[in-house]
Amino acid sequence: MEARIRVVVAKPGLDGHDRGAKVVARALRDAGMEVVYTGLHQTPEQIVETAVQEDANAIGLSVLSGAHMTLFRRVIQLLAERDASDIVVFGGGIIPADDIAELEKLGVARIFTPGATTASIIEWVRANVSSPVA
Repeated sequence: MEARIRVVVAKPGLDGHDRGAKVVARALRDAGMEVVYTGLHQTPEQIVETAVQEDANAIGLSVLSGAHMTLFRRVIQLLAERDASDIVVFGGGIIPADDIAELEKLGVARIFTPGATTASIIEWVRANVSSPVA
């Protein structure tokens, strides 16, 4: 029997708009995944610590503040420092196409832009995030 995919959904930085993150967290949970929502104003350090403690398979970041390059880069860096680069990082928000390509080079697996459906996010997570064997 396979264990469920565990996803930490987080709102890094000073961005206070969390409706999208909550919608995605609920959709992933409704799709049978275990979801830990960290709440607003999390530092990259707090997010990575939560992901490691929770034995997460993925981190989903929601960034609308414009600080996406700094925040994603720091999360990827901290995961590497913690020998946890196997945790898949994906995210969404208001992120220009040129920055999406740069984020992918840094190791971000996928960026969902406004208008992405919860079904497409669920499908992507199922196809790209390994669930542990129980």
